[in-house]
Amino acid sequence: MASINLIESFQEFKEAENIDRPTLMKVMEDVFKTLIRKKYGSDENFDVIVNDQKGDLEIFRRRTIVEDDDLYNTLTEIELKDAIKIEPDYQVGEELLEEVDIQKEFGRRAILAGRQTLAARINDLKKNILMKKYEDRIGEIITGEVYQVWKKEILLLDEEGNEMLLPKSEQIPSDFFKKGETIRAVVKKVEIKNNQVAIILSRTDPSFLAKLLEIEVPEIFDGLIVIKKIVRDPGERAKVAVESYDDRIDPVGACVGMKGSRIHGIVRELRNENIDVINWTNNIQLLIQRSLTPAKISSMELNNETKHARVYLRPDQVSLAIGRRGVNIKLASELTGYEIDVFRDDEDADEEIDVDLDEFADEIEGWVIDALKKIGCDTAKSVLKLSNEDLARRADLEAETVEDVKRILEEELSKE
Repeated sequence: MASINLIESFQEFKEAENIDRPTLMKVMEDVFKTLIRKKYGSDENFDVIVNDQKGDLEIFRRRTIVEDDDLYNTLTEIELKDAIKIEPDYQVGEELLEEVDIQKEFGRRAILAGRQTLAARINDLKKNILMKKYEDRIGEIITGEVYQVWKKEILLLDEEGNEMLLPKSEQIPSDFFKKGETIRAVVKKVEIKNNQVAIILSRTDPSFLAKLLEIEVPEIFDGLIVIKKIVRDPGERAKVAVESYDDRIDPVGACVGMKGSRIHGIVRELRNENIDVINWTNNIQLLIQRSLTPAKISSMELNNETKHARVYLRPDQVSLAIGRRGVNIKLASELTGYEIDVFRDDEDADEEIDVDLDEFADEIEGWVIDALKKIGCDTAKSVLKLSNEDLARRADLEAETVEDVKRILEEELSKE
């Protein structure tokens, strides 16, 4: 048998592996030209032909016919007496094209080695194609289906069945996924691990929030609004500084949307992460003031050389500026590039410290806070001023609930 079938269904294989026809044929030719060079020393007078429908491979050898006893190069020449055995009409000077019996000339072991080399080359091609594809998509949002959940990472599959990894460190702390669920994440990087392409996804990277905003806010997609900087504490809080290139467009309002319509979907995707959208400015003092939202600053001292800011606030604004676990002030520092220290305003030093009720959302149930706000008690101090009986009656709360609320508020104020 002169030809050899390398791939049972060449067409199906080519389509499944997503490798274009010329590239795959070239690889197959190269593999067997390597075998030819090993056996004959050169492949110059050999033609390797691949049937792209069946996967058959044929090798033809070209030799010039010379006079008998005038043979100098057995690789490129053949004597007339041997040529006429193949075809009686051959004459000196003509080129003889002869099909090589692959099984006979190369042997089973060499052919098997050729198949293995071909498989390895195709595997390398697949890796290069996959790597190039996802390197071009770094920073883009991709949707994958959860295939396997492990302790340190999640294995996902894209629409073509390619494997992607979402490490635990790149997941929002409150993320919880099951097999079969779909996940949206951003392509963070592509690398080689254990000789395999590893596509690393992230839901904590600032670029994930940037792309979500681009999807929800047409003005960002169109380039009318630009995102200057994003800082995040994933799942807890994020600050986004935006700037408009059109004076008629309010960048903050456009990002938030009517009644928060645009930002709400993003907040849900990020597991209720609080997102502060602020207007970017080159005025560092104003930028620091905006970055500490929702707190209101009384005054500020800047040292531009050391990148240090001393911020003074009324006592009831200090906890807002610092935020839960210090997240708000940490993000403000990252956004502005200044180290920020918070101080109580001297003018209000004698005032009693107060804290907004919303700061206790992790300890007091939301419906209780709402009930207290309805009767005008929106700070710890305003609640503690009223008697237990008055609070229970006016807010329609159980006596035990009122006692628990007061205990929590008193403990917090004593710490302050």
